Amino acid sequence: MDARAIIAKLRRGTEPDRDELTWFAAGLADGSVSDAQAGAFAMGVCLRGLGEEGRVALTLAMRNSGDTLRWDLPGPVLDKHSTGGVGDCVSLVLAPALAACGAYVPMISGRGLGHTGGTLDKMEAIPGLRTGLDEARFRQVVDVAGCAIVSATADIAPADKRLYAVRDVTATVESLDLITASILSKKLAAGLQGLVLDVKVGSGAFMKTPDDARDLAEALVTTANMAGCPTSAIISDMNQPLAPSLGNALEVADVMDVLCNNKGGPLAELSVALGGVLLANAGLASDLEDGVARMVATLSEGRAAEVFGRMVAAMGGPVQFADNWRRFLPEATIIREVPAPQNGIVTAINGEALGLAVVALGGGRQVESDIVDPSVGLSEIVRLGDRVQKGQPLLRLHAAREDLAQKAAQAVTQAIVIGDQMPDIPPLVHERIR
Repeated sequence: MDARAIIAKLRRGTEPDRDELTWFAAGLADGSVSDAQAGAFAMGVCLRGLGEEGRVALTLAMRNSGDTLRWDLPGPVLDKHSTGGVGDCVSLVLAPALAACGAYVPMISGRGLGHTGGTLDKMEAIPGLRTGLDEARFRQVVDVAGCAIVSATADIAPADKRLYAVRDVTATVESLDLITASILSKKLAAGLQGLVLDVKVGSGAFMKTPDDARDLAEALVTTANMAGCPTSAIISDMNQPLAPSLGNALEVADVMDVLCNNKGGPLAELSVALGGVLLANAGLASDLEDGVARMVATLSEGRAAEVFGRMVAAMGGPVQFADNWRRFLPEATIIREVPAPQNGIVTAINGEALGLAVVALGGGRQVESDIVDPSVGLSEIVRLGDRVQKGQPLLRLHAAREDLAQKAAQAVTQAIVIGDQMPDIPPLVHERIR
């Protein structure tokens, strides 16, 4: 095999075969493929594509470039993946709820990317909790609690880690084939027996149009199923934040309101919808309706909150977190309301702008070395269709410094549009893809 020959095939529009893609992924992992060759490969895939079979082959090759987990547990091993949005803390609700229904959820998650928050950053807002567990401890937490939300080790899909870093600096991130292989290689390495994908669409998502979201959802579902993992997808709305808050500790508080106080709203609704799909597909429910009912019951009865508490304690967090979570979560030094500039109706919310405002407050990373402040963010955010009076709060702003608070207040005021006409409010779930 020769990296140059494989790249030349891509340049000519000829799809590499399975053996060539397997060799190239191994070369990415062990360093025998150079950065220049990795960049040329990514550009070739971006411009020419791999086709359906090539996409599956690359996904499996990157999965097999490192460790793959195997589980011997008395229940199905399930997980979900979200393509990213603002106020999206579904994983923290869904994992313990699924575990309370008899599933096991070894969730390998990521950190914030761009304007979207990261599941690991949210978990680490809980004092003492560590997400960087070795495999032995990871398995122990899953066994004890039924779920664990952790970071990938260096041995999980190392080819993807290498290729992603190259894509990020070569303008080749936006390739359906490469996005699909990147997402699924890590998920499939976790040894899953079922997966549900939450593909976001709207102002706060990476996919802004329904067609783009559908293309990605179909590519992910088809590839995962061809790779042997039963997978479905939901296309969900991200034209406004999912939870009432943006920011790591603030979103954990929203999660605990769902788990401990049975609070409804879009966060609970989407968690139940995704969980219902997984339970039905895995045989833990007779059908989708039964799966949804089981999810609702485990939340309302407090069983999911108990599982979450066990997981937090097993990962180094407070033992009594589920009982006294308000006491443990950090608070910002500056908390103020941002007033509406005029009377009217909330007609649009730029979710990406809100997410970037949180990043600027210190709630995300502008460069990789930035340290995240878990206490900052936005809470009690108005929703589309809300009527507001001039001076009424649009949201509450949580900041560490006065100058940052002032800049964020200006940004969020511009991100929330107030008009005279009631907007068309899209449904939370746009489409289901099997």
